[in-house]
Amino acid sequence: MDGSSYYIPAVAMAVVLAVKTPALLHGWRDPLLRSVCALLTLASLVFCFAAPPTIAEVNRLTGITNVSAPVVYVLMSALSASCLVLIINWRGGPPEVTRRLSRRWIAGYGAVSVAIVVLFALGDAPVERLRDLDTYYANTPFIREMIVLYLAAFSVAGVATVVMCWRWALQVRGWLRAGLLIIAVGFLSNVPYSAAKFTAVVARWNGGNLDGLSTYVAPVLASVGAQIAAVGFSLPLACQRIGDSWTTWSTYRRLGPLWRELRPVADQGERAVRIAWWSPVQLQVTQRESDIHDGMLTLHPYFDSGVRARAYEAAVASGSAPDQARAEADAAMVTAAVRARAADPEGRVISSAETGAAPPPSTDGPRDLVRLSLALSQSPVVAAAREHAAPLSESDFHERTR
Repeated sequence: MDGSSYYIPAVAMAVVLAVKTPALLHGWRDPLLRSVCALLTLASLVFCFAAPPTIAEVNRLTGITNVSAPVVYVLMSALSASCLVLIINWRGGPPEVTRRLSRRWIAGYGAVSVAIVVLFALGDAPVERLRDLDTYYANTPFIREMIVLYLAAFSVAGVATVVMCWRWALQVRGWLRAGLLIIAVGFLSNVPYSAAKFTAVVARWNGGNLDGLSTYVAPVLASVGAQIAAVGFSLPLACQRIGDSWTTWSTYRRLGPLWRELRPVADQGERAVRIAWWSPVQLQVTQRESDIHDGMLTLHPYFDSGVRARAYEAAVASGSAPDQARAEADAAMVTAAVRARAADPEGRVISSAETGAAPPPSTDGPRDLVRLSLALSQSPVVAAAREHAAPLSESDFHERTR
């Protein structure tokens, strides 16, 4: 009996869990991360233990006929609780409220799990059923109650998750809202799943036979719903990661003009460490920022406050806002300093005791550096300053070193 339709998603979720394990080990105190890993673990176990070959093997190893039924039902109950806890921790809020709600759901489904085990122990299910246990034992005392209990608990979790996701989706926008709505659609499948199961069970109670709803239709609904919900959980996280990567790459690219302007100056110093081109983009941005700051330090003796003042006035006169005008003025001073440094290969200004140079551009993080870099490549004021930058004359040198 083929169990690939169960084992493939089980393995896929196990692989994702393995990828998440290092982050879990380093951030065990993060309740959201713990909830995600618990959900992945339980989902993988549910698919694995619900596969008919696994059901037969568990029954054989334990020597207890149909013991796989309570095992799968308990895992489904635990999965239901983990979904609710994940939504609660994902949504956030006051920590004490989050912990209280999480504990309530865990306690409730813990009680359901205990009741499932007790009811199975009290019942009698001597004939092994790998696919149709729900309908085959629909009229068996205690087993009947066990079946109704797990279906009811599964339905409650589905409805509760849909309500929570829908309410939260009304308060947010973007990819998070899309993900929540997709999760809600996925968990809505719990309703027709439970309806199909209940219909087949009730038909058995009344002497009918609609076993196909439970044996063939319900599993398809559950599988489709689980896959849709998985997309909903993954979409906001994946899109956020893609967005963060795009922003970082954009920062790296926009720092290019300033980095290239300062590279001849920075390359004069010795580099202790250089990163490879395949290194993470965050590390490359850090390296590029470090190169820029090194270049700024080298140029410090050549900064001319007069150049900055004139460029600022020209930028304001051309209609630039104050922040933009300051960036253009700093960029003009930098490009003039680069040319002054190139005209002083012996470093006479650097070796002087007192340079009287202007203070370097004030940059508080990559955003200011990006603004400076864009001004360097786009501003006509900076272009004019670059064209008029003259080599450092002897009189200029004596003026700088006086």
